Amino acid sequence: MDKVFASAEEALKGIVADGQMIAVGGFGLCGIPEALIAALRDTGVKNLTCISNNAGVDGFGLGQLLETRQISKMIASYVGENKEFERQFLAGELELEFTPQGTLAEKLRAGGAGIPAFFTKTGVGTVVAEGKELREFDGQTYVMERALVPDVSLVKAWKADRAGNLLFRRTARNFNPNVAMAGKVTVVEVEEIVETGALDPDEIHLPGIYVHRIVLNAHPEKRIEQRTIRNQ
Repeated sequence: MDKVFASAEEALKGIVADGQMIAVGGFGLCGIPEALIAALRDTGVKNLTCISNNAGVDGFGLGQLLETRQISKMIASYVGENKEFERQFLAGELELEFTPQGTLAEKLRAGGAGIPAFFTKTGVGTVVAEGKELREFDGQTYVMERALVPDVSLVKAWKADRAGNLLFRRTARNFNPNVAMAGKVTVVEVEEIVETGALDPDEIHLPGIYVHRIVLNAHPEKRIEQRTIRNQ
């Protein structure tokens, strides 16, 4: 099955809508699906719940959707790079569900594996555990966390074949495999597409069963969040 679409805009047609839960891969600006985020912004869909480790930076990544007020809630681990995020949150314009980083990764992995919930010690005794079920195992208290199953997942990979088998490149792998697994519909942006069968099966990081649509972005911008230069 050929899963390749002509553009990011075409790849999102018919699958995004107001009020959806959308997961986005990446860590900071590393491994974010730049073209798909921009295409999502251009659809004009609103009242989105976005799941991502963080919310990009002002004017780039998910920061673009904050500026257009398309996100009503973030489920994230870190939000310190985005001043508009801070402004909206402090003004009560944006709902935030803080989630420890490892817990967020596991919530997505569990969603992709069909596991509805799991128990973890992380967050016990903090605001993270408020309103959640607590249970003791072997004398230790654990908090129950529900899995995440987004309506749509937007993912960045390095290379794909036309059937959707994926290779990720170095640290850009980060949250992307878990995000891809969790989505009811998963759209992947890649830098290179090869014919089905061209990839060594032992090299594949994520099988195409998790991927529904692919779009080529051969020359992504790949911005750096903070560049620090030493004075000579």
